[in-house]
Amino acid sequence: MLAMHELSFSGDDKPSKYAALLPQIEAVFAAETNWLPNLANCTAILKEAFGWFWVGFYLSKGGELVLGPFQGTLACTRIPFNKGVCGAAYTTKEIQLVPDVNAFPGHIACSATSQSEIVLPIFNQKGAVAMVLDVDSEHLNHFDSADSDGLAAICQLIEKYIVPAID
Repeated sequence: MLAMHELSFSGDDKPSKYAALLPQIEAVFAAETNWLPNLANCTAILKEAFGWFWVGFYLSKGGELVLGPFQGTLACTRIPFNKGVCGAAYTTKEIQLVPDVNAFPGHIACSATSQSEIVLPIFNQKGAVAMVLDVDSEHLNHFDSADSDGLAAICQLIEKYIVPAID
């Protein structure tokens, strides 16, 4: 398994950085069969590589989204499926790219520092949302299509390596 000091976060632009991180994240997932440390390490890698304010997972459990591994400040523990950006990603089954969270109807402010957000649904084998990947920035309009594409590729790895271990 790669040690953190062996991971490379280099890249002049976001697409290059995501392209460099993808095989490294896959190597971490392939070396460990337990989903919990894999999700924890994924959040650490992403936070370290991009310096985001908050990055983490909410798992679909008992009719709501429940906080999973994350890096950042104190977080909301439970989110109803129909609330906030995470709930929107869950119910629409689509990536939610929000340039200004204060303009998003029903936004849940876990931290007033968060200004923009991207949330991606992660699916199980049956096509249901198993969890969401939630990323927050303290800057307005921080996320773009490069983040959507790069994070979607990481979510595909999570669907391959991690979701089957949880279901």
